[in-house]
Amino acid sequence: MKHSITTQTRRSHRGPARRVGRSLALVLPVVLVLSGTLAVTRVNWTGSPAGSVLTASDITSVQSAPKTVVHAPEDVLRDRLMSELHEKNPGVVLTHLQEAVNGHPSLARHCTSIARSLGRAAVRIYGASRAQSYARPVCDTSFATGVLAARG
Repeated sequence: MKHSITTQTRRSHRGPARRVGRSLALVLPVVLVLSGTLAVTRVNWTGSPAGSVLTASDITSVQSAPKTVVHAPEDVLRDRLMSELHEKNPGVVLTHLQEAVNGHPSLARHCTSIARSLGRAAVRIYGASRAQSYARPVCDTSFATGVLAARG
């Protein structure tokens, strides 16, 4: 009986292309990340032609620059209505709250907390019984709840 001899390719010797491919697979992502990071630092983001390279002193001057505080719309509305409460009666302020919520439906989820705050402030300014007289069903009677919380 005669057996044929077949040559088997050994997996460990696939040639230099395999080694180069593995090296590129390891090195290429690192090179791409570093070159992208360096490119971003070299872009002139300011719009002025001078000083397009970002240096460490630029970073510290940017960090020490005064920051503008952005207030949420509900905080702006609450502050505006609180200051208006000192000038006008709570009925007018509640009307303005309802108009603001009708005009901007995204404020509806903050309506109860704003009305409750207005109720507590109205008790401090007008007294409990007078503040209660202005209560109406704005934001599920939260104004009256605020008046009641500040009262007792």
